[in-house]
Amino acid sequence: MSDKVNGLPEDKAWQELKLPDLLNTDAVREIHATIEKEWDFLQRSACQTAAGRALWKHAIHDPLADLLAGETYLKNLHEKIKKDRLNNAREISGVILAVRTLWFDSRLEDALNSPSGRAAQVVLLGAGMDTRAYRLSCLKDSDVYEVDFSGVLEVKTTILQAAEDSAYDSQHIMSKAKSLTRVAADIRENDWMEKLEIAGYMPQKSTVWILEGIIYYLTQSQAMEVLRILANKCSLTHTVLLADFMNKPSTTLSNSAFQFYSDWPDHLLPSIGFTNVKLSQIGDPDAHFGLLNDPLNLFNKLRSLPRSLQTNPDDGKPCCRLYLVEASGSPDQNVSHNGPTTQA
Repeated sequence: MSDKVNGLPEDKAWQELKLPDLLNTDAVREIHATIEKEWDFLQRSACQTAAGRALWKHAIHDPLADLLAGETYLKNLHEKIKKDRLNNAREISGVILAVRTLWFDSRLEDALNSPSGRAAQVVLLGAGMDTRAYRLSCLKDSDVYEVDFSGVLEVKTTILQAAEDSAYDSQHIMSKAKSLTRVAADIRENDWMEKLEIAGYMPQKSTVWILEGIIYYLTQSQAMEVLRILANKCSLTHTVLLADFMNKPSTTLSNSAFQFYSDWPDHLLPSIGFTNVKLSQIGDPDAHFGLLNDPLNLFNKLRSLPRSLQTNPDDGKPCCRLYLVEASGSPDQNVSHNGPTTQA
């Protein structure tokens, strides 16, 4: 693509960080100051993800991302992007977030457009500052549930309300989903499914479950419990899981914040009840989106190595991989008779 360098436009617009006026109001500044003081690493990751969507706006249309990210995270990522561009880096900061977002968007749209997915419920576990209910028209027939800590959902609602009360373009704050319900619950506890059902989720109705940027923050037992709960839904109704998994070397990236990992999620998920599993890596044909143009970038190098390798034989560095996984199952698919199918 001649108009982009490593996924970013060649023009100089990326060098200037323009913050929306609403971020400078006392109310919104106070909210983001609270985030800085009181939120832990997991909660703050929601703002970091929003900053990724905001600064890769040439690829992701999300007018609310700046407001939800806040000035601190926007400036931090912007400085990293500037440095990467000036140093002609092969991978630009935030590109993983951008590709991951677009992959989840595209897989969700395909799932909802499939014969068994029309009008399916959509549940986002660890929703954070996700804005799909405001961005994606494919949700027009879907009841959407955002599940997260009460404090995260309260802050998110307050920021969106501030935008609605201001002169901010109202079309950006209107949900495109059939309905949008926020459910305060901690998926590490054993009552989150009960809270979700009380909020209106129907277990017998087709559902797409989204676990974006969340599963690796859980312990091994917590993550497996969540995955088994979702896999068990396959015996009730058509169920789709969209999730990203880290391999073991990736958990070393952030001072023990990352806990759960799976080197072979495409083997793990069929073993607990999902029938069809498709795994992609960043840079694969369905996980590229024109944002990874340098053939020698890190992601292409990793894709050329066997997944069983934990260390790159060329430089001795850990092979840190992020797997994007779509899994599904339904009552009419007999796993024991037909056997699960996997694609990689």
